[in-house]
Amino acid sequence: MNFKSPLDIAKGACAAAKAKSNWDVQQMLILGILAGAYIAFGGFLMTVVTQDLAKFAGVGVSKFLGGAVFSVGLMLVVIAGGELFTGNCMMPLGTFAGCVPFSGVARNWFWVYIANFLGSVLVAFLIYQSGLWKGAVGVNALNIAAAKTSIPIGEAFFRGILCNWLVVLAVWMSMAAMDIVGKIFAIFFPIMAFVASGFEHSIANMYMIAVGIFIKGDAAFTAASGIPAEKLSTVTVGGFFHNLIPVTLGNMVGGILFVAIFYFLVFRSKLEDVK
Repeated sequence: MNFKSPLDIAKGACAAAKAKSNWDVQQMLILGILAGAYIAFGGFLMTVVTQDLAKFAGVGVSKFLGGAVFSVGLMLVVIAGGELFTGNCMMPLGTFAGCVPFSGVARNWFWVYIANFLGSVLVAFLIYQSGLWKGAVGVNALNIAAAKTSIPIGEAFFRGILCNWLVVLAVWMSMAAMDIVGKIFAIFFPIMAFVASGFEHSIANMYMIAVGIFIKGDAAFTAASGIPAEKLSTVTVGGFFHNLIPVTLGNMVGGILFVAIFYFLVFRSKLEDVK
């Protein structure tokens, strides 16, 4: 068998949680900034690919291809190396199995979440300064940011749950793969599925909304975009947190409950040897 079994993945997840909890702050910040940047690269690529695709191929195909190219972000995180808050929602499996205290998990989450934010906003700023958003790409970015910041809190929370159930499964399955190609395919399908389905990812949204705020600051472009000012009224710092808080909480529930807890309940009696 050229891939690891679910039990072996669970054991690996416990070992990974223990290792991640022992990173020093500098390591977590650097790896977290890189992960936030990698997800932002995927977000920008998705914005470029989908800028006018729906007109020619239909909405469904546009969503599918947007999700397909967005998956490069998690591929970079997993293969090149990075610390991603949403993926690390798997770490409580190690706590339940007795491998790592929850204080170590919480410490990792705190620093990695901050670093993911810094990396995401850094790329948003660099993209804005590059001018590559001018034209249809910028209009698409504004529409995406406006759509995300206007989602009702309850809906954002449940979309966050659904999203991170798939994202953590993508990380989980990548741990089963024994080679690079296997990891790429393990990541591709769940990530494509969550984006095409319209679920909400907190770290991706850090980039998507931040770049929308930057672009909105260009009054001339915003006026020429043809997007009604009322629609863009939510693309603000307040709108950013209106989306980010419920999506983050939903992401935590999705990853912790539906992956960490469920697989712990399945394999709990066989994880004692990895403590």
